[in-house]
Amino acid sequence: MEKLTDEELMRQVSNGNLDFMRLLYDRYHQWIYNFFIQMIHDKDACEDLMQTTFYKAIKYRKSYKGGKFDSWIFRIARNLGYDYFKEQKNRYIHEDCANITESTEENDGNEDIFKLKLVMQKLSPDEREILVLSRFQEMRYLQIAELLGSTENAVKVKAHRALKKLKKLFFESVEI
Repeated sequence: MEKLTDEELMRQVSNGNLDFMRLLYDRYHQWIYNFFIQMIHDKDACEDLMQTTFYKAIKYRKSYKGGKFDSWIFRIARNLGYDYFKEQKNRYIHEDCANITESTEENDGNEDIFKLKLVMQKLSPDEREILVLSRFQEMRYLQIAELLGSTENAVKVKAHRALKKLKKLFFESVEI
């Protein structure tokens, strides 16, 4: 059972064998949680969003029509992330950085990491998403393109622009 591909497991789940979702959860929960934590920096919200991703995967299992499972589940996670950002828009505009400070303390007080996390919050969710996937999740551009329903070249351009903007914002925040 554990040797089955993700796609074979999800076909079983689609056919009503929900026990197979446990294996998919074991394979993907940390990856999805890490995606959310890099985007949101709120452990409780990230845990909730990760759980909701799998709940929706079960709820909408009949909509799985084959293809790459990781792309399908990531679309669910990504849509939940966008919904979260819409709901929390005002909170992020006036954020007091409490969650960022908390997570930075775990990094032994490294000032550059703190600044990077602050600057990452100034990027749009789309820019942050591309950087999180390419730099923190270490995904290849082709895989990101599949997840986002885009082309590899478009993802490269977006990643380059987001990284350039991040560098500019980071170095503008450095006091002389």
